[in-house]
Amino acid sequence: MIEYAVNHFDKLVAALLEHLEMLVATMIISIVLASILTMVAMSSTIFSKMLLQLFSVIYSIPSLAFLAILIPVTGLGKETAITALVVYNQYILLRNFITGLNEVEPSIIEAAFGIGMTNWQVLYLVRLPLSKRALFTGVRLAVVSTIGIATIAAFINAGGLGTILFDGLRTMNVYKILWGSLLSAGLAIGANALLIRIEKGFA
Repeated sequence: MIEYAVNHFDKLVAALLEHLEMLVATMIISIVLASILTMVAMSSTIFSKMLLQLFSVIYSIPSLAFLAILIPVTGLGKETAITALVVYNQYILLRNFITGLNEVEPSIIEAAFGIGMTNWQVLYLVRLPLSKRALFTGVRLAVVSTIGIATIAAFINAGGLGTILFDGLRTMNVYKILWGSLLSAGLAIGANALLIRIEKGFA
């Protein structure tokens, strides 16, 4: 197993970098989109519930099936994978963002309005600072989810660590299966552990 890693080190690193590239691109787009949708949702309880219900339904669709649905629209490759990952992340991010912002003590909100703050000032100056831990939790969960689903995206030629794993399954190569699995799981566990340590700083 070690010998395989030494002989194919460049391929393993290339797949890992592809996976990280997908992760970074997905998270940047996901956070920006979720932030915009959250700001809109905060102005309407009905719209907020509709958004969460819509994305919860989409999130319940198996990832491989959802990727297949997107192929006729965006084709094979990384673009389709990132599109699917961004859509999946909206449920995780919106649920945490909206819940976190709404769980701020009502008395604090009333006090902010009492001193003449507008709705947007309350959102930016009061709700956001007091709910930053909940917001970051949503980001952490989305990162871990993205790493896992991005592995499956190798089925549509999106690259990443899934290419090693699935190529191993196709050729019955145990070393490829093990390294693909270990690197995918290790990346998810490592990212989660790192983000938990950062999250504790918000306590």
